[in-house]
Amino acid sequence: MSTPFPFTAVVGQDDLRLALLLNAVSPAVGGVLVRGEKGTAKSTAVRALSALLPTVDVVAGCRFSCDPAEPDPACPDGPHHPPGAFESRPARMVELPVGASEDRLVGALDIERALAEGVKAFEPGLLADAHRGILYVDEVNLLHDHLVDLLLDAAAMGASYVEREGVSVRHAARFLLVGTMNPEEGELRPQLLDRFGLTVEVAASREPDLRVEVVRRRLAYDDDPAGFTARWADEEAAVRQRIVAARELLPSVRLGDGALRQIAATCAAFEVDGMRADIVMARTATALAAWAGRTVVLAEDVRQAALLALPHRRRRNPFDAPGLDEDRLDETLAEFSGQDESDDDPDPDGPGGGGGRPAPEDGGPQGGDTGARPEAGEDGEPQAAGAGEQSPVRAAEPFRTKALSVPGIGEGAAGRRSRARTEHGRTTGARRPRGALTKLHLAATVRAAAPHQRARGRSGPGLVVRRDDLRQAAREGREGNLVLFVVDASGSMAARQRMSAVKGAVLSLLLDAYQRRDKVGLVTFRGSAAEVALPPTSSVDAAAARLESLPTGGRTPLAAGLLKAHDVLRVERLRDPARRALVVVVTDGRATGGPEPVALAGRAARLFAADGLASVVVDCESGPVRLGLAGQLAGELGGTAVTLDELRADSIAGLVKDVQRRAA
Repeated sequence: MSTPFPFTAVVGQDDLRLALLLNAVSPAVGGVLVRGEKGTAKSTAVRALSALLPTVDVVAGCRFSCDPAEPDPACPDGPHHPPGAFESRPARMVELPVGASEDRLVGALDIERALAEGVKAFEPGLLADAHRGILYVDEVNLLHDHLVDLLLDAAAMGASYVEREGVSVRHAARFLLVGTMNPEEGELRPQLLDRFGLTVEVAASREPDLRVEVVRRRLAYDDDPAGFTARWADEEAAVRQRIVAARELLPSVRLGDGALRQIAATCAAFEVDGMRADIVMARTATALAAWAGRTVVLAEDVRQAALLALPHRRRRNPFDAPGLDEDRLDETLAEFSGQDESDDDPDPDGPGGGGGRPAPEDGGPQGGDTGARPEAGEDGEPQAAGAGEQSPVRAAEPFRTKALSVPGIGEGAAGRRSRARTEHGRTTGARRPRGALTKLHLAATVRAAAPHQRARGRSGPGLVVRRDDLRQAAREGREGNLVLFVVDASGSMAARQRMSAVKGAVLSLLLDAYQRRDKVGLVTFRGSAAEVALPPTSSVDAAAARLESLPTGGRTPLAAGLLKAHDVLRVERLRDPARRALVVVVTDGRATGGPEPVALAGRAARLFAADGLASVVVDCESGPVRLGLAGQLAGELGGTAVTLDELRADSIAGLVKDVQRRAA
């Protein structure tokens, strides 16, 4: 597997190489997800795999790559009767662009011919092209939800279904799914994450000599691509031969009961969901043995399989970093290896001592919370204005929030928050198509064509349909928004319990934004200025990390925070004009920073109202005496105000307030 860079120059590239090769040996492993920072040759390594795959035999002339030995009986180009004419060709690597349409992925029916001629004229999509090959998705975490749903269906059933207006087409679609992503740009939906058999993390090496070698090889490739390829041809041929040999050996590999018990115990110990992890580990361990030229699965194969198959499956919520505790893994494998534990693990705190398993978790929040994070105001009172910076406090437990949305109907990226005109959803009407027809509104098309049948010389039972008669279905669904958090981190918010509750509320809203496929941004203000703690991004994990480390203290420059948020939204409108914004201001409404702070904050808030920006003020004021400043701020913003308690989805106060608002 030759590539124009040394694998050792990128941390994790050895694991990436192994994961790709194991899928080449046994496609049943289920594909690879490659996570890593930009510029680490993720795509280069994946593309190098296609040159190593053995050739495939396909039925001659079949657009769906049917196997001549076992042709698909439901193939749209069939039926194929073995033995028939066949041809050999390299296994394909088909790339799915992030912005691809549904028709491009699953194929498209020629609606005009279907209506006018009554024939099924089907044009295959990328799923048909990828059958018996590789389907590669770069930036898979940015793939639209409706395409993710189609991929999930095809991966689960091994077939693709296209059904429109009573016309149905089905074809086989079994492929090796390989995706690359940069976690800073957002995470994957758990359903799709679980579909990848293996996952690897890659990062660029910080060793200067290795980086120099990367640059040297890249320049050599640019200067003479053919010569560079020829230089690595022998090694590539050797790897290809080894893949073929491992494939032939694979059916002879024995997975014993001991290895199976280790696999089951490991999956149970790390509390992964479902049984897919056990099956993937078993297939991976078998492929590892075949790759090594063995017919018996060893404990080292099980361990390596766990390191590749479990990290992305043990995430308990979106903000848990993927990974695996290798010490705990070794303890579990040793416990079920049949060896005497006293010889292998004399540590009384090991798996038999009762204290070994929870140690990694227990040493974190509880151990570091005593004395390490002094409270902001030990007497429980809010810190005085102008006080110094306080250490960050931990967020309270997140909760399910009530639904917040942007009024009106947008046309932004598909998501789950606000109403929008989309390609998917319920049909609300019909319009003339703009460009290619994708969703036919049959009734509207018939109504448009019916008055012209006599003038067009209709003589038979068929309907004479022309291009001008076609009508596109207008659909309404949900879009993702930009949720910009503007968080007050001043001294008035710095009492420990209060700031903990505020962070818990923002963390809850971030979880909601993750589930609704929003972009998020974070602006904080304290002291004498405001700052963009996180520019708008799809990485909700990054926002949660910035929130966790947020310090507090100082005055309350509310106007500066609002003006900074307004600037962020102005720039973002230029970058992504279709994505509507929801501004969430988290504050008690006080303004103490700068000259005439209250008047200046009011003028800044009215900018949002003038631009028609949707906003919500989360009122963090507490105590028996409340000034109601957050409510006044919400009025000037042209938005609504909710208390921390009303923000909860199951809040009685919130339900009462909603009823009163509807009655008014």
